[in-house]
Amino acid sequence: MEEISAVLGTLSTLVRWVIVVVGAYAVAIWWALVVWTFIDIRTRSRDFIVQGAATLLVLVFSLPGALIYLILRPKETLAEAYERDLEEEYLLRDIEDKESCPSCGSRTQGDYLYCPVCGAGLKQECGVCRKLLRLDWNLCPYCGQRVGPRVGSVAVTSEETAYQSRRATAIDSPA
Repeated sequence: MEEISAVLGTLSTLVRWVIVVVGAYAVAIWWALVVWTFIDIRTRSRDFIVQGAATLLVLVFSLPGALIYLILRPKETLAEAYERDLEEEYLLRDIEDKESCPSCGSRTQGDYLYCPVCGAGLKQECGVCRKLLRLDWNLCPYCGQRVGPRVGSVAVTSEETAYQSRRATAIDSPA
C-alpha cells in the first residue's frame, strides 16, 4: 500500500511538472504571438490606435485574436506600399519622358527639330548657343538669349515649296 501511495505521489509530482512546463510553453507562445503582432502591425500601419488595438486583440484573446488579426491586417507592409508607389511614379515618369509629336503623336527623339512623319516643328535652335529649345520658350535657358515662341510650324523650306508647285503645274498641264 505504501508502494502504491509512493508511486501515486511520484506520478502526482510528475503530472504537476508536466502541467507547469505545458503552461509555461503556452504562456511563451501567447507572449510570442503578442510580440509578433506588435512588430507586424508596426510594419503595416503608422496609426498608433490601430497598432494598440491589434496588439490588445491578441493580448486578450490569444490564438483566436491572432487569427482575427491575420484576417483583418493590411495586405502590404509600409515598405511594400512605398516600393509600389515608387514603381508607379517611375513608370509614369518614364511614360511622360517619352517625347512625341504634338501634331501626329508619333514617337520622336529629344534632338529632333522636326517630326519625321508630319514635318511639324518640335524644337527650335537658339541663334546664339545653338542649343535645342522648346517651341513655347521665350528665353534660352543656356545663354539667356530672347527667342520668339513658335507654335507647331511645319518644316517646309522655300525650295520644297517651289518644287511642289512646279510638280503640281507639270501634272496639271497636258504634255
